[in-house]
Amino acid sequence: MSSTSLSNPTLSTPFVGHKLPQNQNTKNGISYFPAIRRHRSPRCAVDMPYGENAPTFPRVRVWDPYKRLGISPYASEEEIWSARNFLLQQYAGHERSEESIEAAFEKLLMASFQHRKKTKINLKSRLKKKVEESPPWIKNLLNFVELPPVEVIFRRLFLFAFMGGWSIMNSSEGGPAFQVAVSLAACIYFLNEKTKSLGRAFVIGLGALATGWICGSIFVPMIPTVLIHPTWTLELLTSLVAYVFLFLACTFLK
Repeated sequence: MSSTSLSNPTLSTPFVGHKLPQNQNTKNGISYFPAIRRHRSPRCAVDMPYGENAPTFPRVRVWDPYKRLGISPYASEEEIWSARNFLLQQYAGHERSEESIEAAFEKLLMASFQHRKKTKINLKSRLKKKVEESPPWIKNLLNFVELPPVEVIFRRLFLFAFMGGWSIMNSSEGGPAFQVAVSLAACIYFLNEKTKSLGRAFVIGLGALATGWICGSIFVPMIPTVLIHPTWTLELLTSLVAYVFLFLACTFLK
């Protein structure tokens, strides 16, 4: 039968006239196709989920915030900030690590703030207690003194420091009479603004000027001449002392 099949080339079969697809193989009369492999491009770090390639913070479960950040319990705020920034940079991209670092940092920052606030309150209470235990004359003296805001102190300090510098710059031309008059007027203006009494402001201003001038006249001659510039006269140095008294009067007196 096999010879008949070979001798008759025109024998028709179901597969005659059909071309097998490319890469198609036959085995035992059964056709099959090889598996088609899909080309997959390698995944880059951008395609990875957030934090998958980032390093993990090893102290996520450490309860002590100091040990979690790797700093001493006596670390300053600058050291706390430095440790936090360093760890965030080292473990950037891992969400859980960043949250753990931020939580420890915020806990330490809040503790530092509460400690400063408690210390400030304790300092005020101690000063108040010292004042209450002081003699009556000290209490009466403190009733005439107040502590203004820091901005007010610096503004008035700058004004009288400018007057002192102006007097020193013009020391070779003449006396500081004009600068002293301007400083006295400024002191009276500030006192009147505070006390709402021009008469009281005028008395306190003149008293501060007289006190400063007397103290300068007494103590300035005791300064060794080696420490004094040759062009600085006794009048100039006395006026500098008067500026200090004027500043204290218009800033801290009620």
